[in-house]
Amino acid sequence: MSKKDFVVGLDIGTTKICCIVGEVAESGPNPVIDIVGIGTAPSTGLRKGVVINIDSTVESISKAIEEAELMAGIEISSVYTGIAGGHIQSFNSTGIVAVKDREISEQDVQRVIDAAKAVAIPVDREVIHVIPQEYIINGEEGIRDPIGMSGVRLEAKVHIVTGAVSSAQNIIKCANKAGLNVSEICLEPIASGEAVLSQDEKELGVVLVDIGGGTSDIAIYKDGALLHTSVLAIGGNHITNDIAVGLRTPQNEAEKIKIQYGCAMTSLVKPDETIEVAGVGGRKSRVLSRRLVAEIIEPRVEEIFSLIQREVMKTGYQELLSGGYVITGGSSLLEGMPELAEFVFDMPVKRGLPQAIGGLRDVVNSPKFATGVGLLKYGARNIQKSKFPIRERNIYDKVRGSMRSWIKDLF
Repeated sequence: MSKKDFVVGLDIGTTKICCIVGEVAESGPNPVIDIVGIGTAPSTGLRKGVVINIDSTVESISKAIEEAELMAGIEISSVYTGIAGGHIQSFNSTGIVAVKDREISEQDVQRVIDAAKAVAIPVDREVIHVIPQEYIINGEEGIRDPIGMSGVRLEAKVHIVTGAVSSAQNIIKCANKAGLNVSEICLEPIASGEAVLSQDEKELGVVLVDIGGGTSDIAIYKDGALLHTSVLAIGGNHITNDIAVGLRTPQNEAEKIKIQYGCAMTSLVKPDETIEVAGVGGRKSRVLSRRLVAEIIEPRVEEIFSLIQREVMKTGYQELLSGGYVITGGSSLLEGMPELAEFVFDMPVKRGLPQAIGGLRDVVNSPKFATGVGLLKYGARNIQKSKFPIRERNIYDKVRGSMRSWIKDLF
């Protein structure tokens, strides 16, 4: 198989870096992907979704890539990678243009999207996504694909995602130092939505909540369109920290306790269950009630869900969301998460697993791989468009490169 048949998703998370290789059996709007390789490595160079140590991140990326290459039997040169963090901001915008030939062409669609994204953003921020929500022709709303339709006035409603230039550059820099090109950067909740949400859920109205180690990412869909995205800088690491402080045990032991014995609802734990907790600095281990761990976890999880609910209510869309909530991400694996979420949100909640994939599907059939699988799907859908990989370059290099290519074309 040639390299173009493969697509690679690189999820650079706060607690783990995950590389997933997929073979694109069928590209297009609904790509068919077979998972052929996966590699994971602990992540130590990020905090709350943002790179704070480039060398540590590069080392972790290299380990994950090496593992995935070995399993897939290919050499990885370019990846689709995710971005998250508290610096992410998004908003909706509208553009209007007059149609020249009364029949809408691709150029007209491009012009109206350009008009919609012509908004002032600060110099330290850059646009990551411009996602069309709907088109309006001569006042007729709800049009998904206007090409070929007749009209004199075309409007587009779009969702624009922006992020800090430095954060995006640091992610690209880490990938480049690990010997990789970045084909495209995708906002992580959008990638997770690609993996775990069905088209029916997106049509009906749904909130996707991806709870990772450092961040909780939100994406709201209705009528098949993305209405809102946001990233909250709170996640599973806060739960681990609470356990470490509450039980007076090291962070790595607290993480193990959370994964093995953690429960988000105290009422689900039997009163007679006990666990062994390692002491700090060589002190003796102690036997404690498992219910005590749940009593530490429950208030923090409740706080995370309350912040998410407040964010959703701020958008004003909560009445439209008949599909309820879908929670995914590594921290959603905690026992009792869907039950507590239903109690807080007062809506149906389910745990989201990656869908519609083949190959080694059992290996990635977990919420913690939702972003990685979603990046594969996003990449397979946009594989034709991403002809120019992103590399860390300054504006002078870009201009010089463009001028060289123009001169070559002239002579």
